[in-house]
Amino acid sequence: MPTDIAHHPDRLLPADPTTRAVARRLLEHTQDLPIISPHGHVDPRLLLDNQPFPDPTQLLISPDHYVTRLMHANGVDQGQLRVGGSTDASAREAWRLFCSHWNDFDGTASGYWLREEFSTVFGVDDASINTENADAIYDQLTERIAREDMRPRALFERFNIEVLATTDDPVDDLEAHRLLRDDPTFTGRVLPTFRPDAYVTLGPQFADRVQSLLAAAGISGTDFASYLGALQSRRQYFVDHGAVSADHGALTPRTLRMDPAEAQRLFAKGLAGTATPEEARAFEAHMLYQMARMSTEDGLVMTIHPGVHRNTHPDTLRRFGPDTGHDIPFGVDYSTGLRHILEDFGTTPGFHLIPFTIDETVFSREIAPLAGFYPSVFIGAPWWFLDAPDAMNRFREAVTETAGFTRGSGFIDDTRAFCSIPARHDASRRVDAGYLARLVSEHRLNEDRAVEIAIDLVDGSPRRAFKL
Repeated sequence: MPTDIAHHPDRLLPADPTTRAVARRLLEHTQDLPIISPHGHVDPRLLLDNQPFPDPTQLLISPDHYVTRLMHANGVDQGQLRVGGSTDASAREAWRLFCSHWNDFDGTASGYWLREEFSTVFGVDDASINTENADAIYDQLTERIAREDMRPRALFERFNIEVLATTDDPVDDLEAHRLLRDDPTFTGRVLPTFRPDAYVTLGPQFADRVQSLLAAAGISGTDFASYLGALQSRRQYFVDHGAVSADHGALTPRTLRMDPAEAQRLFAKGLAGTATPEEARAFEAHMLYQMARMSTEDGLVMTIHPGVHRNTHPDTLRRFGPDTGHDIPFGVDYSTGLRHILEDFGTTPGFHLIPFTIDETVFSREIAPLAGFYPSVFIGAPWWFLDAPDAMNRFREAVTETAGFTRGSGFIDDTRAFCSIPARHDASRRVDAGYLARLVSEHRLNEDRAVEIAIDLVDGSPRRAFKL
């Protein structure tokens, strides 16, 4: 039996021997299926340029806020980890710090991804990671990431990725996506995703962003109607370049219907920089409604990722910028928030709405019941702080008895860490195999049907939910 736990064949499978045997058989049917990743944050230029990865610190530590936030909690200044481009320490010094804190990740989702990533992608046994071996492992990784078979395109093929969606600014020309699509040497499918958050939030940069949006759409007007037309135009541009979804990181899932005159009034205040916080929240809620309306027309799947206070620590934001580990979840109210969208569009043919949450209580109380009635609603997979093995199990238990297996989005890795993608999808497949095996062992499903469900969760669910 392998000593490296990242290679253990029964990792994440049930401890009960009878149930584990069933889970092993189910996993055999999904383990080698292609990866479908319909929501994530990998930069498409990574695959377009196909350059060797940088040093191990820049690849595995500095940009990974899962890693840096926990080390910060354990007393490490993020500047020493080269977060946000900091040069307070060398890449090697930051790596040594990481290795000295390796045990802090025991039991965490980050620890699981990293062990799997180190072992299966880079050939490093996690048992060897410690302060004494830090330099040797750094040198080993530096040598390996310089090899041709470790470049992004080679790994894309090795990871067996069929579809990879990115997250993109509405004014992006999507040239990287076009060049990848037209490159005969690259056979993968890399899809853009429309992410309008910065253009629907009334803040200091709203006027400049509106001007950029209007210019990108070739629209000269400056009123609310012109603004809506520019958003619709850019959405269509994304559709024409292969997009299948629009993603919305709204603070809350609140939606509002607003008459055109009121929308114009708030839009004008946003341009002038005089909108109150309540007016800004109302405008954002109305724009979430407008985005749903547009999805019924252009077919883009609407995904919503609310419930996070972003950049909560001012000093960290000032020193290192956004997305550096100081985002904190809060509870959300989906049933009330989505009411206007669901009243008007919940049964509209072709409209797909995928709500995600970091509030676990919402899975069973709101999202599963919504998906269990509205044909438009698909259950977003565990996201961010919840994309961890035990949380995935809790998710299955929370939603399945109400909505079954067919109303889900499929697994969503939602990651910027390209090399962690296979570890994340493998974990999901193992957790689902274990959950289904329990139902088989309890005589609630027969094994043949469990096999069909396991395959569908990996392959059918994301294709249905994201219209792939």
